[in-house]
Amino acid sequence: MGALTKGHYFAASGFVLLVYCAVLVFSRGPPAADPGLDSAPSVQNTLPHFIQEPEDAYIVKSNPIKLRCRAAPALQIFFKCNGEWVHQNEHFSHEYKDLNTGLKVREVMINVSRQQVEDFHGPEDYWCLCVAWSHLGTAKSRKASVRIAYLRKNFEEDPQGKEVPINGMIVLHCRPPEGVPVAEVEWMKNDELVHPDENIDLRADHKLIISEARLSDSGNYTCLASNIVAKRRSATAVVIVFVNGGWSLWTEWSACNVPCGRGIQKRSRMCTNPAPLNGGAFCEGMSVQKITCNAVCPIDGGWDEWSEWTVCSVQCDRQRGRECNSPAPRHRGRLCEGPGQASENCTNGLCTQSMDSSNDVALYSGLGAGIIAVAILVVAVMLYRKNHSEYGVDVIDSSALSGGFQSFNFKTTRQGNPLLLNSSIQPDLTVGRTYSTPLCFQDGADKELFDPLPDIKVKVQSSFMVSLGVAERAEYHNKPPSETFPRDLARDYSGTADRRKKGLMTLNGPVGLTKEQQRITGVFGHNGGRLVVPNTGVSLLVPHRAVPEDNTWEMYMAITPPEASLQTLEGCEVLLGPEVTYGPPGLDLLSPVALTVAHCAEMDSAEHWNIQLKRRTQDSKWEEVMSVDEECTSCYCLMDSASCHLLLDAPGSYALVGEPLSQAAVKRLKLAVFGALEGPLSYGLRVYCVDDTPHAFQGVVWAERSRGGQLLEEPQTLPFRASSFSLQVSIQDVPQFLWSIKPFTTCQEFSFSQVWCSNQSPLHCAFSLERFSPATAQLSCKISVRQVKGHEQILQVYTAVAECEKESLPFFTQSDCTVTTQSGPRAFRIPPSIHQRICATFDTANAKGNDWQLLARKLHLDRNLGYFAKQRSPSAVILSLWEARHQDNADLDSLASALEEIGKLHSSKTNNKGHREEESDFNHIETGSLCRIAELDAHETEEQAEYTG
Repeated sequence: MGALTKGHYFAASGFVLLVYCAVLVFSRGPPAADPGLDSAPSVQNTLPHFIQEPEDAYIVKSNPIKLRCRAAPALQIFFKCNGEWVHQNEHFSHEYKDLNTGLKVREVMINVSRQQVEDFHGPEDYWCLCVAWSHLGTAKSRKASVRIAYLRKNFEEDPQGKEVPINGMIVLHCRPPEGVPVAEVEWMKNDELVHPDENIDLRADHKLIISEARLSDSGNYTCLASNIVAKRRSATAVVIVFVNGGWSLWTEWSACNVPCGRGIQKRSRMCTNPAPLNGGAFCEGMSVQKITCNAVCPIDGGWDEWSEWTVCSVQCDRQRGRECNSPAPRHRGRLCEGPGQASENCTNGLCTQSMDSSNDVALYSGLGAGIIAVAILVVAVMLYRKNHSEYGVDVIDSSALSGGFQSFNFKTTRQGNPLLLNSSIQPDLTVGRTYSTPLCFQDGADKELFDPLPDIKVKVQSSFMVSLGVAERAEYHNKPPSETFPRDLARDYSGTADRRKKGLMTLNGPVGLTKEQQRITGVFGHNGGRLVVPNTGVSLLVPHRAVPEDNTWEMYMAITPPEASLQTLEGCEVLLGPEVTYGPPGLDLLSPVALTVAHCAEMDSAEHWNIQLKRRTQDSKWEEVMSVDEECTSCYCLMDSASCHLLLDAPGSYALVGEPLSQAAVKRLKLAVFGALEGPLSYGLRVYCVDDTPHAFQGVVWAERSRGGQLLEEPQTLPFRASSFSLQVSIQDVPQFLWSIKPFTTCQEFSFSQVWCSNQSPLHCAFSLERFSPATAQLSCKISVRQVKGHEQILQVYTAVAECEKESLPFFTQSDCTVTTQSGPRAFRIPPSIHQRICATFDTANAKGNDWQLLARKLHLDRNLGYFAKQRSPSAVILSLWEARHQDNADLDSLASALEEIGKLHSSKTNNKGHREEESDFNHIETGSLCRIAELDAHETEEQAEYTG
C-alpha cells in the first residue's frame, strides 16, 4: 500500500473510532462513579508517553536489526522510517496492562534489513521513529539511526619503534582504521594488555605516553583497534630502553713501580656505574691514568768511628764499640754489616783482636765438615764409575732451563752414539732434582705401566762438585729386570752396546743456545743508510740528511740474547720480539731513525693486548716509553701484522713488551720439524715451537746446524691463546710394519707458562723411531701440534732416511742475507731528487693546506699526526717511515699512485674556485717522475741508484 493509501486508511479508521465513541457516550450517559477515581488520574486525561524509544542500531554483516517502541496509554503505535509509514503487516505488536499504574501498555517492533539500508540514498543516515495514538492525541519518539557496521584493515598510523635512554620519555602514536562505529583502541605489550598507572598515560587521541622509561618498559608494543564488527592489530613497534655506561670511582693510586727513583703510578676505573646495556654508549675517556712518581730510595746504614779502647778489666781485656749512625738506615735500607763491638787481650801488652769469636768457630767447623763430606762423595763416585763404567748413561735434566718442565736426554757412553739426540749442548749439572717425563696417558692402565720408571735412579752432582772437577756428568743406573716393566723394558736399558734400543722418547725443554750477541756496525754520513741484521727481521734506517754535512757517525745495532732481556720483566709481560740496541750513546741526528723489529703478536686480537714500547735504563731496568694504543709526541710506533716500525730520537735498548688483557690475546708460534739419523736403524724427529719471529727461528737454525739436522717440512704457524691451556705434540700415522716407537711415548706436552714465555730459548721435543729393516728408505708420518681447547696444526713429514737421498728444505724463504750495511742512495727506494721534491712540495709551498697531512693519509700513516707536526720536515719523516715499512716489497707504484691522486685532488680544488692560480707546486712532481721511481727500482745498477735528475 502506498503512502497516500496508508494515510487515508489511518484517517478513516480514526474517524470511525471517534464517531463510535461519541455515539456510545451519548447513548449510555456519563460513566458510573468509580471509587478509585479519587486516588488515580483518569486515563482518558493522559496523552501517550513512551516507556521505550527506538535506539540507534548497527547492522553487522547481513543480520537484520530490531527496533522497539513501548508507550502507554496508546491505542495504536506505528513506525515511520525516512518520512514514510511502515506497513501495518511489518509491525509486531502486543499489549498488556501495567500492574502498577493500571494503564494499557502497547509494544511494537519492526525489522530493518541490510538491503533496506543500502537501498536508501538520502542526505542523512537511515532513520526510524514511532508515533503513538490515544483519544487525546498523538506522540512521537526520538529518531533512531540505522547504519551498516564495518572496520577497515589498515591503520591510518602505525606505532613506530624507538630507542630511548633510561628515564627518558616514550611517546607512541596510533590512529586506528576507519570504522562504524568508531573503533576503540587498546595497547598491548608483549601480547599483554597495558594498564595506565602514574607513569603510563593512555590519551584519548590513542597515544601511549611513558613519562620515565624503565628497563622493564622495553618490549614489543602493538595497537589493538576493535568495534562490534572485528579487531585489528597494528604493526609491532620495538621499544628499547638503553643505558649509557658510566665510570666508576677511580681506584687508589698504585705503588710506584720502581723501588727507587722515577717510576710510574697507575689508577683505573671501570665502565660499570652503570654498565652499558641494550646498545648503550660505552664510557668516554681513559680507563687508566698514569703519573710519574719519585720513589724514596733506601739509605743503607754506615758505621761511626770506633770509640776509644776501654781500660783493661779484671779479665785482662778491653773493648771498644761503634754505632750504625753514619748514616742511620732509612727507608728500608740495609743495616750495617759487621760487628758493633770489638775486644782484645791486653795481657803483657800483647793484643789479639777478636770479633765474634764464637761465629768464627762455627764457620771453621762447618767448613771442615763440608770438606770431609766432599772427599767422601768424590771417593764414592770414583768407585761407582769404576764398577759401572760399561753401562753408564748420561741423563740431562733440563727443568732448570724450561721453568720446571720435566725432560730427559739419554745417550750411551760406551760408543758415543746418541740414541735420541746427538746433542752438542752441555748439560746443566747444577740441578739437584729428578723428574719423570710427562706423558699423555689415555687411562689409568697406561700410567700403571710406567709406574716402575721412577725406580731408575738419577744422580746429579752439584755445581760445587763440577767446579772442583770431580764430577763430569750425571750418571744413570738401573735396577735388575722387573716383571712389571712393559715389553721387558729393563732388558732394553741393561743390554750391551750392540743391542738396539727401540722406541725411546726424549722430551726436551728449551735448548740452551750459547750464542754471542749479534752486532752490526756501519759508518754513515749526510746521505744516510741502512743497517740490517740478516734473517732476524731487524733493521735500522738512517734517513737522508739526518747526519749534518761534513759529519760522520760510526753507528751500531745489536740484538740482546733473550735470556738477558727476560730478567727484569714484571708480572704477565712477555717479549713480543727481540731486544734491540742502537747507538752510540752520544748520537745526535737532525731527524729520527726508523727501527724495524719483527713481533709475534696476533693483531686480530690487538684489543686484548696492552702492548708497550720499553727502554732499558742504566741500572738494567725497564721504563715505559709509550703504549702503542696511545698517541705520543716523543716517538712513533706503527704496528703491522708481523713487524713494528719505530721512529726514535734517542739511542738505547728498546723492546716491544706485551701484557695480555684477557684470555683472547693471541701470539703466533712457528712450528718446524727436523730430522737426523741417530744410528744404523734409528731416526730422530725434533719438533720446535718458538715465537713466530725470524730471530727466534734463527736460534733453531743455529741449534740444528750444530746437530746436522734437516728441515723436513715447511714451517707452519699456530695461534696460541692466553687461555692457560697447555700445548700437546703428538706423532701420528707411523707405518706400523716399517717403523716402531715405544708405546705410550707418542704424545708430549708443554705447560702453558713454558710456551707463553718461550722467548728465552727454543722449546722442542723429540721422537725416536726405529726401522725394522735397513731396506726401509722412506719415513712418512704426521706431527700434530695443538693447544688444549685451542687451535691445531698438522706437520706432514715425508723424507728419505738415507743422508745421501735427502733433499733438505732451506732454513729461510730466501738465501741467507750477507748485506748488512748500505749507505748512500743505494739504501733507499726513493731517489734523493724525488725525495727532495716531495719534501719541498708538502712542507713549504702548501703549508696552508696541511698537505703533509694529506700525504700521510694517502700513505695510510695518518695516525698520531702530532708527532709529525713537531718534526723539522714532516714529509721527510713520513717518507722515512714509508721506506722502513716497504723495504722488502719496494712497492713504489703505490707511492706514485698516491702522489698522482694528490695532484688530481689539488687540481680539482683549484678549478672549483672559478679562477686559475699560479702554477701549482704539485707540478714539480710530474707523472714522468712518478713512473721514473718504479723504473729506478727495477734497475739495480749503481748509476741509476745515484740518479739525481
